[in-house]
Amino acid sequence: MKFGLVIPNARAKEFLELSVEIERAGWDAALGWETIYGIDPWVVLGGMAALTERITLGTLLTPPSRRRPWKLASELVTLDMISNGRALLCAGLGAIDTGFAQVGEEIDRKKRAALMDASLELLEQFWTGKPFEFHAAHYAVNWTAPTGSPVPLMKPRVPTWNVG
Repeated sequence: MKFGLVIPNARAKEFLELSVEIERAGWDAALGWETIYGIDPWVVLGGMAALTERITLGTLLTPPSRRRPWKLASELVTLDMISNGRALLCAGLGAIDTGFAQVGEEIDRKKRAALMDASLELLEQFWTGKPFEFHAAHYAVNWTAPTGSPVPLMKPRVPTWNVG
């Protein structure tokens, strides 16, 4: 990817319309904005995937520390499938002053970094499609894939950019 456009704030339908225009204008990616409360970027990205054919789709950025890793893994593998392999995860700690404290999310940066590290490890495990066990300070997972485990189209996994 050479050039991507971040859509920082828009109504849901505007994200969809802008993704079509971004692709038409020759950009390489359209990136949504993830907030504590607001338009859900993962829902919007699925709509963007259905309306576009070429551009990479993701957020700038997603703080894994405030997400359940299995939910984030599911959202990304679903976007990867809908978009035919065009999903991207931009992961980072997120800005402290964006509402974390107001909803009881972890604000200590060291703890958020540890949560992010564990989450990124878990994403990799889920995306193998195989049963696994994972034990860390924040998560204990004994995954036996009771309903099957979808794997990303992109190999070996959905690309992940760690933003600093």
